[in-house]
Parts: sequence; C-alpha cells; structure tokens
Amino acid sequence: MLKTSGRAASRRLALAALATVTFAATACAPTDEADTGSDASDSSSESTSETPAADACTPDTLETVADGTLTIATDDPAYEPWFVDNDPTNGQGYESAVAYAIAEQLGYTQDQVAWVKVPFNKVVQPGPKDFDFDVNQVSITEARRKAVDFSSGYYDVVQTVITNKGSAIDGVTAIADLADAKLGAQVGTTSYTAITDQIQPSQEPAVFDTNDQAVQALKNGQIDGIVVDLPTAYFMTAVQLDDGLIVGQLPLPDGEPEQFGAVLGKDSPLTDCISGAVDALRDDGILDQISQEWLAQQGAPELS
Repeated sequence: MLKTSGRAASRRLALAALATVTFAATACAPTDEADTGSDASDSSSESTSETPAADACTPDTLETVADGTLTIATDDPAYEPWFVDNDPTNGQGYESAVAYAIAEQLGYTQDQVAWVKVPFNKVVQPGPKDFDFDVNQVSITEARRKAVDFSSGYYDVVQTVITNKGSAIDGVTAIADLADAKLGAQVGTTSYTAITDQIQPSQEPAVFDTNDQAVQALKNGQIDGIVVDLPTAYFMTAVQLDDGLIVGQLPLPDGEPEQFGAVLGKDSPLTDCISGAVDALRDDGILDQISQEWLAQQGAPELS
C-alpha cells in the first residue's frame, strides 16, 4: 500500500529509538491560525460529516480540483516524523502515510495522487483552495471551522515544552514554574495558544515563522523553551538539538483531546468522503498501524 525502502526502514528504527506516543483515544500542532482566533481548548474531536454512499466517493464521482487526480497539500519544509526527507510523495512519515491511505480508501492509486506545497499560514484562511485536502498538523477548532472544513480527526495531539539541558526551565515539573520563562512557538499554532492560555508566562511569547527558526533561537539562548506537539518534540530533542530535553506535556484543556484533521475548503463537496475514509481507517486499525510505524514513542511526564 505504501512505498518503502531500506532508508525508510533505517529511519523507522531511528524514530522508534527516540521513545512512544500514547494516544488519548484513537490515533487520529503546526496546528492553527492566529488570525482566525484559534484556541486549543476550542478543539473538537467529533466529525460533523455524514456518511456518504460508497458510490459517491470514487475517483469517477469526486469533484476534485483536477479530474481523476487527488491533490494533497502540505507545507515546505515538511518535518519528521510527519514526513521524511521533506518529500511527501515517498509515502514515509505519519501524515504522508495517512494521506496515501486516505487516497487508497477512496480508490486512488499512488500515481493518481499529486502533491502541492502550501504555506501553513495560508491553509486555514478563507477562500478557494488549489488542493483537495491538506495534511500539515492542523488542529481542529471551532474557530477554524468558520473558514474551512475539517475531516474527522486522524491524530490526538498533546502539547509539549522542550528546552536545552542546563536552561532556566530544565527540571521544571509544574506549569506555575514556567511563569517567568521566555517561550516560543510557530506563528498561528495551537502550540502558541497553549503558551498564552495555559502557561500564561509573564513575558510575551516569541513567535516564529517555522519550527526551525524556533530551534535556532533556543540554540542561541534567545528563548528558554519551545512548545510543540509531542512527536515533534521528540524529533527536535533527539535530532535537531545537541542537548535537547523534554520538560513535560501540558494537560489536555478541559480533558478533551486536541486533534489534527485534514483541511478542505469551506463547504467542500469532498468533506464527507474524506471523513468517511478517515473513519474507516480508524475502524479498521490502519491508523493504529501507521502510528506504530512512524510514531512509536513513549509519552513524556505531564506538568502539574
């Protein structure tokens, strides 16, 4: 079903060695748009779609942007463990694998899938889309639903604080201990919202266009820590930072899981079919299989 290679196998072993995301429910960031009023506590784990008839969700009947082709978007660069080698077409990484599994569920072959690069900040803006759906760690929130459609959730998100060994927040065990920290996150994400709404530090959070810029700022000592989703936290601390460590997970707001969902244009004719495909992948255990392959890591301690 998915493309594999010797390099993919070695990368899987490397990722598995990092440690294992424990999913809050079924496996289903960057996350969200600041100018659409995103809020992690605003996330919804329920799909509002209806199950369409099977014959309505085929390459011959779907109203895609290009006839007979499923056009999928993501950002550039596309980070591990969500994608591998910044190449979404290789089927490697959690979101690439999920995207191809959705395509297969709808009856598309790999040759009938086309990828386009769309900046994260543009994905959840209102207006027409030049893609059928986007997978880019975009959290489902009611605020975003006003501008775009979402599929059912394909990944349950936990926000995490990371730092360098010896930093001012190394060893912190409680959210209150982060009150004086200089924290940063990617612009428009629920990671940023987690800083402002959950941590509420006394210092204004630093905002970065990409996670790479946030990592560089942490290396330079410009910030004390970064807030990202848990799999990205493992990748940053194991690969991108020489002395990186995970401070801890933030509690789920209101006890409800934040979820990543595929993004579609508002009132897209494809929304129900994409949600149906995601639901089938979850029910059949395929999302679990993909998460075990690409996100086989253990959770970090939760901050009190």
